Amino acid sequence: MSTTIQWSQAPRMNRRILNAAVAVTASGIFVKLIAGAKEFVVAGVYGRSDAMDAFLAAVLIPGLLVNLISESMNQALAPTLVRVRELEGPERAQELLSSALLWGSGLLLAAAATMGLSARAFFPLIASHFAPAKLNLAVHLFYALLPVVVLSGLASNCTVVLNTLDRFVLPAVAPVLVPLAILMCAPLLVHRLGIWAMVYGMLAGSLVHAGWVIWMTHHCGYRMRLRWYGMNEATREVAVQYGPTLLSSVVASSGLLVDQAMAAQLPSGSVSTLAYGSRFVSTVLALVGGAVGAAVVPSFSSMVAHQDWVACRHVVRIWARGTALVSIPVTLGLIAGSHLLVKVAFQRGAFGPRDTAAVAPVLAMFAVQVPFYVSSRVYYRFLVAMRRTDLIFWCGLINLVLDIVLNIALMRIMGVAGLALATSLWTVSTFGFLWYWTRHLLKKKGEVEA
Repeated sequence: MSTTIQWSQAPRMNRRILNAAVAVTASGIFVKLIAGAKEFVVAGVYGRSDAMDAFLAAVLIPGLLVNLISESMNQALAPTLVRVRELEGPERAQELLSSALLWGSGLLLAAAATMGLSARAFFPLIASHFAPAKLNLAVHLFYALLPVVVLSGLASNCTVVLNTLDRFVLPAVAPVLVPLAILMCAPLLVHRLGIWAMVYGMLAGSLVHAGWVIWMTHHCGYRMRLRWYGMNEATREVAVQYGPTLLSSVVASSGLLVDQAMAAQLPSGSVSTLAYGSRFVSTVLALVGGAVGAAVVPSFSSMVAHQDWVACRHVVRIWARGTALVSIPVTLGLIAGSHLLVKVAFQRGAFGPRDTAAVAPVLAMFAVQVPFYVSSRVYYRFLVAMRRTDLIFWCGLINLVLDIVLNIALMRIMGVAGLALATSLWTVSTFGFLWYWTRHLLKKKGEVEA
């Protein structure tokens, strides 16, 4: 393919990515508005209580398991699924998907069962300073939340399959069902069920969410059939990529557990402070970084499958710079307005002025990471499409070491805000690592073509 033909694909890919990013962002704003309303209600109902600390500790593990297994599978599967569909046909793509779903579902069930059996052993490690009653509550809440692992994992797999078909709006809207369910259950059932109202709401929302996206996937032509078609070339390619991606997710999840454990060593309410302080920043990361990350997956996968390196170089440059320009003003606004944002969002009921004063600096420190994170998502998705998940693993390993060292140093000086700043600083390291390797690989491909 000539350079002229390759370059002509870049504008089309940029339009494709822009349309997808706008659709995902708009849908994400709607979901985040509902999730924000849920947070306001939950903060007013539970505040920074021991029960809320226990729930946040319990819900952390199911979320980590979904990220470990399903998100890792998505990253390994999407580029190969696109390549097989475009070069070998939809039936072979269906076979690959069926094998991957069987494999992923088995891992989800095994992980949920293993973590359930070992909960009494590892919960004292991640919540070492919880009182016995508080720790016991966290373990029981965790047992009840284990079905979320399988439900959310399948929903995540279906969402990425729909994205490879350029279906973005409805899959991006579907997660709203979880905060909607919590929003209805928490204030209505709190007097009868206490913190368990959060659990029942989360279970109901996750069940409906999974059912919806499974139906959408079937409607778009992919049958949700769990069947093994053997270790053919495509399945082997996914397996080879899945290993490093899974290890990378394990390392990243270990970092979250380290933050959780260190926050639990600080005064009572610190786990909640860390969680509340991350709310606004996680929203921005999901809306900007998450939307662009999801939007570029089909395009990068297609360009790499057709070895369109000129278009890849152009798209990487445009979207990495564009996301940085959009996110810098947002970052400055979050830092400057941290106290006001926390006050307006959370200060009511059990959440008072002292809570606002504790959470605001944590929000400001988390906000430092925003431009580095959202730009790095472009580089990250390109490296995954290139099947260089080994680089993703090494990046995560470096960052885990940085996270531990920075946490120890900064929490002694700044308390919970130090944990947030440590997260932002290793995000800067991630950006530099992924930028370097993306540039190196594209330069190498250009030299081969020349």
